[in-house]
Amino acid sequence: MARSITKKNKCSRGHRSPISKKKSHSSTDFGHRNYSLYINRVLKEVVPQRGISSRTLDVMNTLINDIFERISMEACSLMCFRNRCTLTPEDIQKAVYLLLPGKLAKYAVAFGSEAVQRYVHS
Repeated sequence: MARSITKKNKCSRGHRSPISKKKSHSSTDFGHRNYSLYINRVLKEVVPQRGISSRTLDVMNTLINDIFERISMEACSLMCFRNRCTLTPEDIQKAVYLLLPGKLAKYAVAFGSEAVQRYVHS
């Protein structure tokens, strides 16, 4: 008889672990943002004469939501591994370094840190 093994969350305030939530892979669910407008804006800024199909926008939106979910899950597990209940920028940066390959992670952290600094000083 197979026995169900449950993983206890180490955060002390009784918060449920995001790992234990039911996953759904539909991009129209609540909790998944739609980045189509931002993808179009960036595309027009980079290549003004080009457009993008709605199918490609859906694929890009799914990719962004998937990467966001992976980074947030990894950052949460790092936070709980350190027995903390506050997510810090270091947790997010370490999660990015763990999930993205080499230079891509380096550039992602650099651009992310720069964006946070611009936001704080504005």
